[in-house]
Amino acid sequence: MNLFKISIANLKEKKLNSFLSVLLLTLGIGIISLLLLLNKQLDEQFRRNIRGIDMVVGAKGSPLQIILSSIYQIDAPTGNIPLNEVNTLKRNPFVKTVIPLSMGDNFNGFRIVGTTAAYPEHFEAKISQGKSFDESMEVVIGSKVAASGALKIGSTFASSHGLDAGGDEHGDKKYKVVGIYEATGSVIDQVILTGLSSVWDIHEHAEEGAHEEHEEQHHEEEKQVTSALIRFRNPMGLIALPRQINENTSMQAALPSIEINRLFSLLGIGIETLRALAIIIISIAGVSVFISLYNSLKERKYEMALMLSMGATRTKLFLMLLLEGLMLAVMGYAAGIILSRAGLYAFNHSAEKDFHYSLKDFSILPEELMLLGGAILIGLLAAALPSIGIYRLNISRTLAEE
Repeated sequence: MNLFKISIANLKEKKLNSFLSVLLLTLGIGIISLLLLLNKQLDEQFRRNIRGIDMVVGAKGSPLQIILSSIYQIDAPTGNIPLNEVNTLKRNPFVKTVIPLSMGDNFNGFRIVGTTAAYPEHFEAKISQGKSFDESMEVVIGSKVAASGALKIGSTFASSHGLDAGGDEHGDKKYKVVGIYEATGSVIDQVILTGLSSVWDIHEHAEEGAHEEHEEQHHEEEKQVTSALIRFRNPMGLIALPRQINENTSMQAALPSIEINRLFSLLGIGIETLRALAIIIISIAGVSVFISLYNSLKERKYEMALMLSMGATRTKLFLMLLLEGLMLAVMGYAAGIILSRAGLYAFNHSAEKDFHYSLKDFSILPEELMLLGGAILIGLLAAALPSIGIYRLNISRTLAEE
């Protein structure tokens, strides 16, 4: 007696019940799997980009907005801050490095960031083609910018005002691509880097018609940047500097570790709600498998009694029903994993389009193997409970009733 073939035949006979059980398992497992994938990859992206950055200073406003705009390039800056105040931080004994950033323009949605050579060095970005930016209006593009096909070594382009595509072009002064960075898996991949002087030159040039009296070169104290990334020499800087900056300067200090943890705690409420919903759906799926096999056992009592009279053992029939529950669980798990990958693909498409971030790791997580174990356990338990009735089946009475 081939238990596997008989189990498949039984599932095919009850197509609607089998489909409902598999569908519920698919939805529950798919939701949990997708949450696991998103949580892992988003956490990796966020942690990778803040590594080695102890504090960010920007214009007064939301600390989280400063972090998102300055580190992740996914929000608008809170404003500009004086360059001389940023340079003052370099002389603070608690500060090891200061990396100024100046933003405000883009090209085809890719942000143009004015900075120093310390910025790509911080992310260990290496030049794959060309050279680094040395002079004003020279840029080096990230790997995703290069992959878009819009720019290559030697290309010249005009930036658009604002951080999203569609702003007014600064067509009278153009950047030139002199290098391309290797892929780093960090924010460097999706930005266009240039020197601070390039950003100042672009905006000073744009204002010449309305402000001819400002044609002469600005002094350092008149120049501004958007923000600065700070690294401390020792933990004492974390205790002393943020409050000092917030109270005694025109700048706002934001601590990446605190703000990102706060962001994840807010997101965690929604994630936990979805996870609880998925667990409820999986539980309902288990009940569905139980009801389906219980009703099936009642309807197939004569068939079971006949098989027992022909030499089949009760243990074999019990295993056959367990196998049906196991097959439903495995099919639901496989369909749920496929559904989660489809969801991740859709999410990745949206993230790349809006923020140029990639979430492309479709590999099976260790937690998903635990999820498989949970699905199998639910399937076996749901099948075992009604299947115990086989041991109470009276063969002669059942055959006589038919």
